[in-house]
Amino acid sequence: MTTMNISLPDALKAYVDAQVREGDYGTSSEYLRELIRRDQDRNRMRALMLEGLRSAPAGPADVAYFDALRRHVAGRRHKAASVPRA
Repeated sequence: MTTMNISLPDALKAYVDAQVREGDYGTSSEYLRELIRRDQDRNRMRALMLEGLRSAPAGPADVAYFDALRRHVAGRRHKAASVPRA
């Protein structure tokens, strides 16, 4: 793991310290790593949403669509269960 030093104004340092005291974080590094992971997740979600907006429209998400989706998932589960494991 690599070390990174950052400078924070006193108000932000106090905020981070309070989050560590009040939260499930053992250190300020854990808290900041969690913030970075959340930001990465947000960026991935944004990219997926933009990709969806750029894609061609799909058919309606009606009862028939969800029935077909359920059949597809059930078929995949059945195939996965029947594959021998080494």
